[in-house]
Amino acid sequence: MTPLDPQQAAARTWFESLRDRICAEFEAIEREAGSDASFDYTPWDRIDPSGAPGGGGVRGVMKGKVFEKVGVNVSTVGGTFEGEFAKSINGAGEDPRFSATGISLVAHMANPNVPAVHMNTRFLTTTKRWFGGGADLNPPLPIAEDTDYFHATMKAACDAHDPGYYPRFKEWADTYFYIPHRKVHRGVGGIFYDHLDGDFDADFALTRDVGEAFLTAYPTIVRRRMDMPFDAADMATMLAWRGRYAEFNLVYDRGTSFGLRTGGNVDAILMSLPPVATWA
Repeated sequence: MTPLDPQQAAARTWFESLRDRICAEFEAIEREAGSDASFDYTPWDRIDPSGAPGGGGVRGVMKGKVFEKVGVNVSTVGGTFEGEFAKSINGAGEDPRFSATGISLVAHMANPNVPAVHMNTRFLTTTKRWFGGGADLNPPLPIAEDTDYFHATMKAACDAHDPGYYPRFKEWADTYFYIPHRKVHRGVGGIFYDHLDGDFDADFALTRDVGEAFLTAYPTIVRRRMDMPFDAADMATMLAWRGRYAEFNLVYDRGTSFGLRTGGNVDAILMSLPPVATWA
């Protein structure tokens, strides 16, 4: 892939630094629970369909006492979109060259009282360039206090930039994280945004604040709930809910489709799937 320009390099550096701090915080939670679990990191390289080097990334996975399975991936890839797929990407219809850098995180928890979570932020370049991403909470057993706190933290991050962002991004998440064939939402929502292509510095600042808000909110919720008691019925609810989560990610998630269509690392792309799930 072509060398990164200053904007792309700055975004990549941020995503990698956020990964490091998130993983350190999650490992600290495992230590508090009496576990020595830590992340295993696997670098991977991508070959562009043209045959040229296409960037790559690092897949990080931890399986512990609190985090049954959590993946935190960073990647920076580039090259050329193939065929008709280019027409589905903002700014790539006439020129299929692209570059993308970002962080993607999914955590599935051992205790049904602790919500699963998804967070992803990214910077894409075609003939246009934009930020996208967000974070959403996915509790098998929703607790209003946690839902309200998560949304309030995301709202504060958005409000610091534009008071119109949070209602717009919340509605976008509610629409996006919906499973049409089940007629249910994937979780209790959060924020989602895409094609944010105004001023680079302002949009990058918002994206950083979304990452910081996640790093504040989610570990707080985990620590509140990780020692709560649960029973077999709670576990059955979680496993069934995980099935719905897997359905969304495999059928509707654009990030999954983007990764597979651009030759990304399959294990990194599918790390979002739960370790165990059930279907009726």
